[in-house]
Amino acid sequence: MSAEKQYPMTAEGKAKLEKELEDLITVKRPEVVERIKIARGYGDLSENSEYDAAKDEQGFVEGRIKLVETMIRNAVIIEETADGSDVCTIGRTVTFQEEDDEPETYQIVGSAEADPFEGRISNDSPIAKGLIGHKVGETVKIVTPGGEFNVKIIEVK
Repeated sequence: MSAEKQYPMTAEGKAKLEKELEDLITVKRPEVVERIKIARGYGDLSENSEYDAAKDEQGFVEGRIKLVETMIRNAVIIEETADGSDVCTIGRTVTFQEEDDEPETYQIVGSAEADPFEGRISNDSPIAKGLIGHKVGETVKIVTPGGEFNVKIIEVK
């Protein structure tokens, strides 16, 4: 038997998933069950689009519940280090700059809580892979499907 995938995340990310799971189980699941009951009342299920849509949503909700439960069960909490180290690692916030562009700042997190629009990138992303293990002041090559570019690491917190 192979080991299940681990999900690195911050304590905050795990708490967010736990809140989402509670909402899925206590709010979303009952809403979908009620929609299915109502749609069944419309009669012939073979041509009942409300029933089909509710069943599809039920499948999505149940799938998300299973995934979130798995992520919580296999969570590996990233300890935020306050050792003053200037090395990029998962859990750290990194500011970097590409040549003449504006500096960009992201926290490197596990894929379960990545949200680039909120400033959190996955440790599996090309940018994070290029930064991890490097120090402030270093220039590193980032390799993406769209090409390569160099960035200078300005700050690690």
